[in-house]
Amino acid sequence: MDKKGAVSAYQYGERAKSELIIASQLITVLSGLKDAERTGGRKIVLQCLESVRIELQFALRATNDHEFQKSIDNLNQAISLVESNDFDQSVKTIGAAISNATTVAMMAWQELEKHEFV
Repeated sequence: MDKKGAVSAYQYGERAKSELIIASQLITVLSGLKDAERTGGRKIVLQCLESVRIELQFALRATNDHEFQKSIDNLNQAISLVESNDFDQSVKTIGAAISNATTVAMMAWQELEKHEFV
């Protein structure tokens, strides 16, 4: 990985982590809602998760890092879990997606250190 690619991968990885953490927090809030609030909240959370998925797909295309595909796969599973009201497992699955994004950022950081860029 060259320096430019490492900078790009690091930025995408950090952005993905942030978005996935926010998604996890939204799912946690959703789990505490009741009846009509939960129905409306689910629609909003699912739209947010879809937006995060689009960002992850963009990161995958830009970096070609397979960890982003793993993150997308975990997010897809989390979306299905939200749709079936399994919020606890969904948050755990988002955690796995965060781990994938963290791997991208960590590997990019190591590459930048190797080039004495950071």
